[in-house]
Amino acid sequence: MAFHQDPPRLAPQYDDDPLFVSMLERLLPKELLDVHVAELRHLGALAAGPLYDELLRSGGDEPTLVPWDPWGHRVDHIELTPLWKKVSRLAAEHGLVATGYDASLGPYARLLQFSKVYLLEPSTGFYACPLAMTDGAARTLLASGHQGLIGRAVPRLLSRDPDTMWTSGQWMTERTGGRDVAICETVAVPDGDGYRLHGTKWFTSATTSQMALTLARPEGNPPGGAGLALFYLELRDAEGRMDGIRVNRLKDKLGTRMVPTAELTLEGARAVPVRGTRDGIRHITPMLAVTRTWNAVGAVSGMRRALALALDYARRRVQFGAPLVDKPLHRAVLADLASEHAAAMALTLRLLVLLGREETGVATDDERALLRLLTPLAKLCTGKQAVAVASEALEAFGGAGYVEDTGLPRLLRDAQVLPIWEGTTNVLSLDVLRALGRGTDATVLVREATRALGGAADSAEGRAALGALSRALGALERGRQAGVGTLEADARRIAMTCARALALALLVEHAAAATASGSRAAARATHAATRFARLGVDLVVDTPLDDEARLVLGLA
Repeated sequence: MAFHQDPPRLAPQYDDDPLFVSMLERLLPKELLDVHVAELRHLGALAAGPLYDELLRSGGDEPTLVPWDPWGHRVDHIELTPLWKKVSRLAAEHGLVATGYDASLGPYARLLQFSKVYLLEPSTGFYACPLAMTDGAARTLLASGHQGLIGRAVPRLLSRDPDTMWTSGQWMTERTGGRDVAICETVAVPDGDGYRLHGTKWFTSATTSQMALTLARPEGNPPGGAGLALFYLELRDAEGRMDGIRVNRLKDKLGTRMVPTAELTLEGARAVPVRGTRDGIRHITPMLAVTRTWNAVGAVSGMRRALALALDYARRRVQFGAPLVDKPLHRAVLADLASEHAAAMALTLRLLVLLGREETGVATDDERALLRLLTPLAKLCTGKQAVAVASEALEAFGGAGYVEDTGLPRLLRDAQVLPIWEGTTNVLSLDVLRALGRGTDATVLVREATRALGGAADSAEGRAALGALSRALGALERGRQAGVGTLEADARRIAMTCARALALALLVEHAAAATASGSRAAARATHAATRFARLGVDLVVDTPLDDEARLVLGLA
């Protein structure tokens, strides 16, 4: 009888992830986790079963643009995939945004919210995209103090009713460039109590949302970032027609292909300033902090899915007389991936704890300073880890990892957006430098690592973490003395070292706590910390690499 390989399968994702469960048990009060554990188990089972099966069946399903109705009227209707329609209801019902704003949960709201996202997201076709921007819009509107917009939009953004919940877009990218939003070409023309927007947005995700936040320059304002304002707009009028917005095309992207990403032309779209008519970049900062957090959670979640599938396949795939999991080299590769995921999870969960404490007003000065640094650090580090883990996981399947209808290539295609969206690795490394230049004390990272390590500061892992941080801060100071060019050239190595060193310290902290509590994940956490330290956390070089011009520009 002909051989057919048994495909990888997923076990219920909450109970099959003991390290994640042990971290929740440590970070959440027992009585709170007891209340929510049934829902988390349900989401983990849903993600491993019917939702994952539908994701595989959906294959190449993508949204489609219908510009005209049969009678020639411009409608610009975007038809979503069946999976996205189903997930949109699940997201509302389970409060994937609303949970983060549940006052009854106190500082633990963010941790519970993103635990749900972590479990469900890899089976949703990247529905985290509109949810991230929805969450960011709610936080931005609440921070604005604009009571009219808060009253109209926020209850809808935080609704748990699928029929009334809104999602939000975030429109900043234009043809002029990505993160240099100060050269925005969209113009805002006064019109009665509001404005009309004119311009092109080159890349707008979640274009089926009910509202969006966008940047535009009010007529008469000066050039540069200070002359931009943050605007609120609703996409459709009372009759359901696009309100001064034309959808030029949907983007043909490498991954996240279920996300309806579009290029738009604004032709007099009605808009309202969110917070005055200047300093829009500063006013949209709360949104970026939230969406970068979603990015980190998505990265850790994607790593977990790639690892879960690769581990299961290694038990099913027999080569040279034994399952792959029994082959020392294959097992070593999977262990490397598991340690990267464990460290990324420790770093990201610490970010969620700090975000919850900051939003509820209980964070200390050190915690607030740490949050300012950890948000870009976690995003940039986990984004790069996610791509590397997905690539290695695909290789662990051999040829099947390269065949589209196995569903496996999606892991890598979708991971690649994570280092790009909401700031590339270079952009975020420079953000870290700017935060330090604005007075945030870099030694807060050393204090955090020292706190996390506790009595393990003199262990091999503790020395690796603290030594790497010391070298990163030394490189930072040398760069400042050498000049901005040297400092910028070293920014990525400094930032990545800080992130990986802190992730190691936090993983050591969890391993010690898990051991003390008798957790079944204690040995797993301990081995993950040891292996992650051996993989390397120190990326700093002793002397400046000043050969960029010769290598890149071809100079002699």
